[in-house]
Amino acid sequence: MVDLGMPKVPQQVAPRRESRQLKLGHDDRAVLVGGGAPVSVQSMCTTVTADVNSTLQQIAELTASGCQIVRVAVPSADDAEALPEIARKSQIPVIADIHFQPRYVFAAIEAGCAAVRVNPGNIKAFDDKVGEIAKAAAEAEVPIRIGVNAGSLDKRLMEKYGSATADALVESALWECSLFEEHGFRDIKISVKHHDPIVMINAYRKLAAACDYPLHLGVTEAGPEFQGTVKSAVAFGALLAEGIGDTIRVSLSAPPAEEVKVGAAILESLGLKERRLEIVSCPSCGRAQVDVYKLANEVTAGLDGMEVPLRVAVMGCVVNGPGEARDADLGVASGNGKGQIFVKGEVVATVPESKIVETLIEEAMRIAEDMTEEEDAPVGKPQVITP
Repeated sequence: MVDLGMPKVPQQVAPRRESRQLKLGHDDRAVLVGGGAPVSVQSMCTTVTADVNSTLQQIAELTASGCQIVRVAVPSADDAEALPEIARKSQIPVIADIHFQPRYVFAAIEAGCAAVRVNPGNIKAFDDKVGEIAKAAAEAEVPIRIGVNAGSLDKRLMEKYGSATADALVESALWECSLFEEHGFRDIKISVKHHDPIVMINAYRKLAAACDYPLHLGVTEAGPEFQGTVKSAVAFGALLAEGIGDTIRVSLSAPPAEEVKVGAAILESLGLKERRLEIVSCPSCGRAQVDVYKLANEVTAGLDGMEVPLRVAVMGCVVNGPGEARDADLGVASGNGKGQIFVKGEVVATVPESKIVETLIEEAMRIAEDMTEEEDAPVGKPQVITP
């Protein structure tokens, strides 16, 4: 039998930036952010928070998709009243998102939320409440995210800089941090989001050089799914490749589970998260002798939801096909209406084009089962073998 082993996680591009570490939550659901902890993926519910059942249902769906931290909006008293039940029943840490009303910050802390996000640019008289908020958050051990957005920057800074520049975003964030620091509170993480990846990248670089707080990366209002995915991948990739960023939220005009998928894929591509299913397929060209588009899409659909780390190569010609197929865990090199099936570099079958997808899925399931059995096998325990 071919030794399948376990695919290795790629080497990281650069060392992670050193930062403080925060703990979101107080039980076995808690997630560490910063201080060398793995970069986490988060999203935000689209439900009305006051609708507890719908919100908990969406949180469950997000959890199943790989979301590690979830944020809920708290624009009303009804939403604030729903927080205790949501925080208690959620499978992952819940962050309350607060705008305009400082009193909801206290409600979120009392409700047992894992953290609170505040937007200083649009909370009236927020600075005057910092001392009270710091005291309440410190006593409850609830971190605060200072979330600065280009679209809601303080008017004073807009007047000073003329627009939401990188310097304006950073100054806003560090000013609010300084107010909390005056009260001895440093359980803070920061975001400085902008819709323009270039401004966003520059802002986070400046922020990373100016403080040691953990950083929440985001391109705000990134746009529809395709555009938002590209903008987020470009911005996150640039920063994470430099070791900057401790938790990420991909902001898409799409269902939140799609945000989680994109975020996880970005981390996997940079070696910051163990990869699961990865399809390596050629873009097709004049050399292709099979319908590569069709094959790749059908294999992807057939293996959707696979949890084990598996690289599958779907190749359409004899130039790069055999090499890519050999290098993958599982692959096919196609040509002349048939395909050679490779498992860990060895040809295990040659099948007609009509059987390629079926054969690849069968082999993938077998490999996944073998990997699962290897993981579940007892290690280091003597076994008594009777004749």
